[in-house]
Amino acid sequence: MSDEDKDSKTEEPTEKKISDAIEKGNTPVSREAPVLATFVATLLIGSFVLTSAARQLIEKLTHLLDLSGEVDLGNSADALLLTHVVSVEVLTFLAPIVALLAAAGLTSAFLQNTPSIVLHRIKPDFSKLSLIKGWNRIFGAQGLVEFLKAVFKFSTVSAIVYGQFRANEADLINAMFTDPSALPEAILQISMKLIAGVCIVTILLVTVDILWSRALWRKNLRMSKQEIKDEHKQMEGDPIVKARQRSLARDRARNRMIAAVPQATLVVANPTHFAVALRYDGDQNPAPIVVAKGQDLIALKIREIAEANDIPVIEDRQLARSLYAATEVERMIPPEFYRAVAEIICYVYSRQSNTAV
Repeated sequence: MSDEDKDSKTEEPTEKKISDAIEKGNTPVSREAPVLATFVATLLIGSFVLTSAARQLIEKLTHLLDLSGEVDLGNSADALLLTHVVSVEVLTFLAPIVALLAAAGLTSAFLQNTPSIVLHRIKPDFSKLSLIKGWNRIFGAQGLVEFLKAVFKFSTVSAIVYGQFRANEADLINAMFTDPSALPEAILQISMKLIAGVCIVTILLVTVDILWSRALWRKNLRMSKQEIKDEHKQMEGDPIVKARQRSLARDRARNRMIAAVPQATLVVANPTHFAVALRYDGDQNPAPIVVAKGQDLIALKIREIAEANDIPVIEDRQLARSLYAATEVERMIPPEFYRAVAEIICYVYSRQSNTAV
């Protein structure tokens, strides 16, 4: 991406841009969160699992060694049986440790983002082999942040280790003159203190890293004004195309309306600006239905078709304007027009009767 492209991306990403990025697996991820989860799991293992599990494993292996003289290893089947027994004990010891570490890693991933399967992420992307992009990642803003995090971790861990050794210096010296069987427990206690101190510092680092990763993620998703316009067109449709579609829809509706004029019972006009064609069939509808209406040129077209089909055209300026404003095509007229229209229909029917006579 050139500097000009970066400078033009000044707008915050839209919801669609964010959802598309998430669907493609582009989500903000803190690399320090799994590290913290591993430390927490290790602390739990050392505090609640390791002591009892190790004691049980040692007791069982010690019992097995005490009975070594009674173990028959005369053939391969006996050797396999002994291997199976030892393997079961070792796996029983390791199973809760592995389960806690795996659960911690999965939890750190699930808490950051909703899990999803994205096949797009496993496709080879040869653009990532670019030396220029790799150089920019190493020596860019992200590389600088990673370097500062590494310096912070090294310095804080070194300070914690130094502080713990200074605080437990007397215990470490005395350990050389105590029973060797007590050394594992002493080493475990010091290790747990070290891990607890590292966890506290890592919590601060993870908090900062999560905020930074999400801020960087949104910055990389920024859009230019032209991209926002293009996205809006894509979602809403091109205004020119939509205007053309509306125009075609109006033309089709107008043609259907004009084609229905010969089915009208009468036309109310004003006398050239407005025209409303009505059809009345008492057996099908309780009130007259508007089959066509128009203004100016369309009104003249309606009158022309009506006269060509011997449909009465009644000129009533006020009624024509009111019907045009208050009615819709293919709908019955509102009740407030019943009386006025009924008088006109009666007049038309009476005139047709006189003509027939």
